[in-house]
Amino acid sequence: MTDGMNPSLLVFLYGLATALATGLGAIPFLWMRSVERRGAALANAVAAGLMLGACFGLVSEGSGYGRWQTVAGGLLGVLFILATQRILAGREPSVADVADEAGARKVLLMIVVMTVHSFAEGVAVGAAFGGGVALGGIITVAIAVHNIPEGLAISAVMRPRGASVASCALWSVVSSLPQPVMAVPAYLFVESFRPALPWALGFAAGAMFFMVFQELLPDAYEDAPRPQVGLVTSLTLVAMVLFQRSL
Repeated sequence: MTDGMNPSLLVFLYGLATALATGLGAIPFLWMRSVERRGAALANAVAAGLMLGACFGLVSEGSGYGRWQTVAGGLLGVLFILATQRILAGREPSVADVADEAGARKVLLMIVVMTVHSFAEGVAVGAAFGGGVALGGIITVAIAVHNIPEGLAISAVMRPRGASVASCALWSVVSSLPQPVMAVPAYLFVESFRPALPWALGFAAGAMFFMVFQELLPDAYEDAPRPQVGLVTSLTLVAMVLFQRSL
């Protein structure tokens, strides 16, 4: 994959970067104790655009190895997120919901929910690296940006209860640790079984697509003007696609 560095270590470090990005969501709480819903909504819009743009790269790369396998993998990714949501039904708070809620149970629940979500994101990072460093880097950036609002949500329930900003950042990162943990085995599996690559890339794309339309955009539309959300999402989507074409 690269000269002078173990490929598995590189994948782990990229996955770790996505986890550390979650801690950035705690930074605004250096100056405030509550989160502005409109700001969180637009952050979700940015993440949605980047993730959608990254998905085009995943589908394009996967279809080069097998079209129907990529489509089938995408369906599996959607089914995985649906199964996760069914397990967490009635327990999953949104970024907007947590702005005015507190309590130890809410804090624990938020961390558990984000941790469960992180498994699919870790698989996405590892699978993407099976298609090359450039694709893996793009997916890493998209997921890292997506993680910042998740860190914001965790901090929003912890900070009002007196938790330090450092603690908010730490627990935000902990919730995303499955990403580097899952990225390496996903990459090794794809490397060992190359026929599985279109399935893995499709799975990552399907999971990310569904998360955008089921979670990120609905939350964004709820707390920010629809034209603003649409504009931010579209601009970041186009920017991500153009960036991929320039590589």
